[in-house]
Amino acid sequence: MSEPSVSPQELAKRTLGHYEARAESFWEGTRDHDVSQNIEALLRHIDAEPPFLILDFGCGPGRDLRDFSRRGHCPVGLEGASALAQMARKYSGCEVWEQDFLQLDLPAAHFHGIFANASLFHVPRPELPRILRQLHASLRPGGVLFSSNPRGDNQESINGERYGAYYDFSAWAAYLTGVGFTELEHYYRPAGLPREQQPWLASVWRRA
Repeated sequence: MSEPSVSPQELAKRTLGHYEARAESFWEGTRDHDVSQNIEALLRHIDAEPPFLILDFGCGPGRDLRDFSRRGHCPVGLEGASALAQMARKYSGCEVWEQDFLQLDLPAAHFHGIFANASLFHVPRPELPRILRQLHASLRPGGVLFSSNPRGDNQESINGERYGAYYDFSAWAAYLTGVGFTELEHYYRPAGLPREQQPWLASVWRRA
């Protein structure tokens, strides 16, 4: 479990430091991951005329930014680790905002969709409702949030210097509905495997 004496700000700092120090190895380990199922889950629920304005929240080195762009949409990345943000700009050719998850500065009612793939689980639990409210406010009315997180039994941990919070669906849904989202769907990944071999919980939500 995470140490009660460690502040959310310190947890965020440690986590960003982890990614800064491992940017190249992180890119090599994730560049070929196929998350098209997740991208399509976000896109099919957006009720607007394309191209869509999309925020890739925690965009990492830019793999999914490039995919959204190639599909004809208008993605913007948000990344807290400077080394990853630089890689994302170079790889995707997209605009990337360098922002700590705990110090967001987002436009109001701007995005058609927010893609939070393997990112929101790094938000320290005490700060999660505030961050979700900010994401909710940054979506246009009817806009869609996609999230994918490693699932668990609602525990927190520090793996090396990297913080994570691991929720089951009922706990995760309580956070999202608590700030005004309504569920569209959820599923587990990788597809086609027994549940015990599906460590990822994906879910899609609409701003009412």
